[in-house]
Formats: sequence, C-alpha cells, structure tokens
Amino acid sequence: MATHKLLLLPGDGIGPEVMGEVRRLIDWLNAAGIAKFETDTGLVGGSAYDAHKVSISEGDMAKAKDADAIIFGAVGGPKWDAVPYDVRPEAGLLRLRKDLGLFANLRPAVCYPALADASSLKREAVEGLDIMIVRELTGGVYFGEPKTITDLGNGQKRAIDTQVYDTYEIERIARVAFDLARKRKNKVTSMEKRNVMKSGVLWNEVVTQVHKREYTDVTLEHQLADSGGMMLVKWPKQFDVIVTDNLFGDMLSDIAAMLTGSLGMLPSASLGEVDVKSKQRKALYEPVHGSAPDIAGQGLANPIAMISSFGMALRYSFDMGALADKVDAAIAAVLASGLRTADIKSEGTTAASTTQMGEAILKELQKLHA
Repeated sequence: MATHKLLLLPGDGIGPEVMGEVRRLIDWLNAAGIAKFETDTGLVGGSAYDAHKVSISEGDMAKAKDADAIIFGAVGGPKWDAVPYDVRPEAGLLRLRKDLGLFANLRPAVCYPALADASSLKREAVEGLDIMIVRELTGGVYFGEPKTITDLGNGQKRAIDTQVYDTYEIERIARVAFDLARKRKNKVTSMEKRNVMKSGVLWNEVVTQVHKREYTDVTLEHQLADSGGMMLVKWPKQFDVIVTDNLFGDMLSDIAAMLTGSLGMLPSASLGEVDVKSKQRKALYEPVHGSAPDIAGQGLANPIAMISSFGMALRYSFDMGALADKVDAAIAAVLASGLRTADIKSEGTTAASTTQMGEAILKELQKLHA
C-alpha cells in the first residue's frame, strides 16, 4: 500500500478545531488499514506570524513542496489587522498558491436534501443543486503588476491594480473545466466581462478556441460575469461547471456557497499542473469558510467543509474516488438524521458541537465501510 504524505496547516481561529476532525478521520483510515497517510504539521497565517514574524516560514514552505497534498484550515483575524501588509495572514495562503503553481481552484456547491430549507432561496431553486466553479487562481488582478498606491500630493492618492492574463493561463484553466464537465453533465459556462475589459475579450476568445480544438463534445456557453451572478441566485441549477477568472471566481463562488445554506458546508481544492514524470500534481485542500475568530474555541464550528475538503483530496490527489463517495454519503446521512451545528441549526433538529458532528460522520463512514 502506497504511503501518502500530508501536510496539515490548521492556521487560525476555528482552523485547529475543524482540522482536529480530519485528524480523527485520518487516524481511523490508518488504523483500519484502508489507507496509509504520513502526516506532518506546520504554521500558517497569524499563528506563523506570532511564532516567526512571517505568514509562513521557509521551513514550512519546504514541507509544503515535499507533501503529496496540503490540508489547510483557515487564516486571519482582528488580532493581526495591524501587521505589515506583506506578512498579513492571507499572504501565507497566497504564497502557497503561487509557489506551488496552484492555478486551478475547484469549488463545488452542493445542496444536501436535508439542508434545502436552510438556503436563502426557495427549496425548488436549490434542492438537488450540484455545480462546480472553476476559478483561475494565480493570475489576474490579484497578482498583476503594477500594484501600487501613489501619493499625488494635495491629499490625493492613486491606487493601481492590474488585470493581466496570458493565453496559456486561460487555456490550462479551460482544460480543467472541460475535463471536469466530461465527468459531470458535460456543460461549461465561461464567465467574463468582455463588454468592458480587454482581458475578458481574450478570455472569451481563448476558451472558444480550446473548445473548438479539443472539446467539441462538451456544451459551451458564454455569459457576462455580472449576469452570471444574477442567474446564480435566480436559477442556479441551470449551471454545471462555471469557469472564470481570479476576481470573478472569488465573488461568484461565495455567492454559490450561500445557495447551500452555509459557508461551513463547502470544500475547495486548488490544483497545480500534472507533472510529466510522476503524473502527480501539487494540491491544497481547504474549506471555503474563514477563521471565524468570534466562535473560535467554543466548539461551535461546523467541520463538514473541512471533512469534505479531505474528501476532495481522496478524490483528486489519491485516486480514492470510492472512499470519497462514502465520505459524502456519511455527511448526507448525518444531516438526514437531523444533527446540526449552530450555523445550520433549525427548528426540530438536534444541536451538535464540532466534535459531536465529526464523531457522527466518522461513525457513519465506519458503517458504510463495514
């Protein structure tokens, strides 16, 4: 049995609490002989700043580069609002993405039947929802240069952020989206702002060319990103795979997250290029939710997004799709039983702490694997 090297980066706020439930799952998989994971841990974000005055140390970056996959919790909080910009907690995550070449961010939005009423939309709009947003992660306005604030004098300043995309960056993210669609409902919607942005014109052109050359069997449609946001809250089930740039992907995926009832429910994967020799790719898996410092240490955090992120690691890094399906089924079974953490609690359901939810999911998984 192959040994898989995992780096666990719990981070800040509720990160260590939800990561604890993933550790519980990993320990059981190892003990039961179902898989063999070798784990290491490190610091990132505010915890790294407190220890080393950086958002991630060189030692932990070396661990990240050596790992088969990274399981990441959450970073940030008011405690670090005043630290220098280049060592702010979020800079650690940005460096991991950039240095590891994690260009493709996969954010599924799945509405479990038991949670359809927790969405802000009507049940019929979200029940059975299963869409995937593919966000380009290492280009665009977040990384483009120049990125400056200039003092113009007379009390005036000018801030500049640059939106930059090259053809190859758009081609590779488009291929990820088309390949995913082939395993789903075979439909891709590309979203940009070609009506006002030159980068949107190029994005539209390149995605169209990749489709014509390599993926004519997949249905492709184009939509302006603002209209796409409107459609996500009007009738989200019209979509299958949405592919978009870094900025729009950031916003649209948060919109999609709330369709499911809670940010605490949604995982994500950030993937790099497939290595020609090893056939492996660098990958980082993290819940969509933030560090939620207001509830940290109280046992209120929902661990489902963190556990689901580990499930995505099983699927995309370790070719354990059947086991990932069982993790998803275990989560669905626990939700169907009426167990709820505070963020998804409703009348008639049973309150559960972070640990109680994690334990219940593990018990269901054990039943499914028996």
